[in-house]
Amino acid sequence: MSMSETVKPKVKSRVNRVLDAGARVSKDFFESDLIFQEMLSEELSKSANHHVGETLSALGKNAAGRMNPLSLDADKNGPELVKRNGLGEDINEIKFHPAYWELLEIAVESEMFRVKWEPKLREQFITERNRMGFASGFLYCMSEMGQYCPLCMTDGVARLIDLHCAPEDKERLMPHIYTKNVNELMTGAMFLTEKTGGSDVGANLVSATPIGNGMYHLNGEKWFCSNVNGDIIFVLARTDQNVPGIRGISIFLVEKYLEDGTKNPIEIIRLKDKLGVRSMASAECILTNTVGKLIGAEFQGFTVMADMVNLSRIYTAMGSLAGSRRAIIEAYQFINHRQSFGKPTMEHALVREKFREIGSMYVANFYMVWRTIRALDNAENGDTNAEHLLRLLTPMIKKSISEEGVYIAREGMELMGGVGYIEDLVMPKIIRDLMVNPIWEGAGNIMILDMLRASKKSNGLEIIRTEIVASLNDTDNCDELLSVLDQLYSILANFQSMEQDKMESTAKPVFEKLTLMYKLSVLHQQLNEKTQGWVQPAIEFFTDKILTTTVQTKTPLSRDEVDALIAWKY
Repeated sequence: MSMSETVKPKVKSRVNRVLDAGARVSKDFFESDLIFQEMLSEELSKSANHHVGETLSALGKNAAGRMNPLSLDADKNGPELVKRNGLGEDINEIKFHPAYWELLEIAVESEMFRVKWEPKLREQFITERNRMGFASGFLYCMSEMGQYCPLCMTDGVARLIDLHCAPEDKERLMPHIYTKNVNELMTGAMFLTEKTGGSDVGANLVSATPIGNGMYHLNGEKWFCSNVNGDIIFVLARTDQNVPGIRGISIFLVEKYLEDGTKNPIEIIRLKDKLGVRSMASAECILTNTVGKLIGAEFQGFTVMADMVNLSRIYTAMGSLAGSRRAIIEAYQFINHRQSFGKPTMEHALVREKFREIGSMYVANFYMVWRTIRALDNAENGDTNAEHLLRLLTPMIKKSISEEGVYIAREGMELMGGVGYIEDLVMPKIIRDLMVNPIWEGAGNIMILDMLRASKKSNGLEIIRTEIVASLNDTDNCDELLSVLDQLYSILANFQSMEQDKMESTAKPVFEKLTLMYKLSVLHQQLNEKTQGWVQPAIEFFTDKILTTTVQTKTPLSRDEVDALIAWKY
């Protein structure tokens, strides 16, 4: 070798790929989820765990495998409105991609309704049936959030039928909800909102005119009809336009087909072109002499509707919980097989810190949702304290977990970088689907107002305080935490004498801080040798989060101040 020749160092060969050759993903969302399995072992009886075990095992495999491509297909090929047939006759039919019906079949096979409403199973598992049904919903929604809305509506109409309808309606309709045959299934819907009001259903205009035997003709326009192709629909309308607000609202059972087999006249104006949950059909509808049956007493529509809406809010929180879990898992599986800046990405401290944040948020949200569902089971079985607690926890989890679900998914996408943003993978769909949950069934400000109402009409605040104090006694930072709690309840006590605008403006930070306190309380209640690996880091995260800021009484901005803040000229 001459002096002019140089020796090139050997360079380790690199493969140009996104993830390393050992990259893998879960094949079973049930078996892979240690938190979920441990919770079920504690929350459900042995017989209930035995009953749902085989179903959850099959659903876990479906959710991780078969459902993935089906969900993406149903999302990319959304429903289409067929207004007329070839003869020019109005048919108002919705055409779905075949994947939609396969997903619905998997939902029926999961027994999420059957275990709740089939008479023998309901009797056998009367004290835990909601937890059993939502267990299937959690796994299902990790793959398909779009159709979870129609499933929510279906369970909601079952609840109203069970609580408020005549025996003959129950006997006729309920078997079509708890059926094991997807071809016999009747799905549910609720047509509540109108252009004039949105969440303010007291502004609704649709009229109801009696035609005899408790039946009415409904006339007017409904602005946001979720699961518009539903077979069993509950509709809000007015029997007397002179009775204002929610005091004049009644509720009606509307069926897709009349007794003679003809379609009940419901004209679908157009489908909503939604940002997310695109696999299911939401629409604007015109009711023209649509036949409906008055349910409950006249002018009690808002009260009856609340039974369905409050259940829907729990479903919304569950959907956000499942979606955020999927987002974390997608990011976790990706990061574990990704190299960046010369070493495995998971070895970067900031990446691990981000997982600490979103993981802790998820763990607290997980136990909050299941705490609420346990309260639902107990309330339905005569526990008055659980009923009061449920009244406050329902809007609390609806607001907090829906909002945080969006944040968790966004942070998970960022961890994955540009690959996470591409529609080839599932993360964009997760974020689009999750975005609806802070809005659907009452946006965040509506939930704050609902918590205010619940605090005045129930003992929920005192029950929550008792739980928090009991769980935090003798823990680290106990005195500091209980001092924050005392401050919150001092402000809450002053609500009675506060001017309305100041009370509403102050309520948001107070209830948000109270939500953090209750999450920490629930985490302490769940801490044991089995759970400490995921619960202890979450306890430390929320303790730090609570003690770093304090809540102050606030005066709301004026209209001019708001205009200045937004700084928008139009």
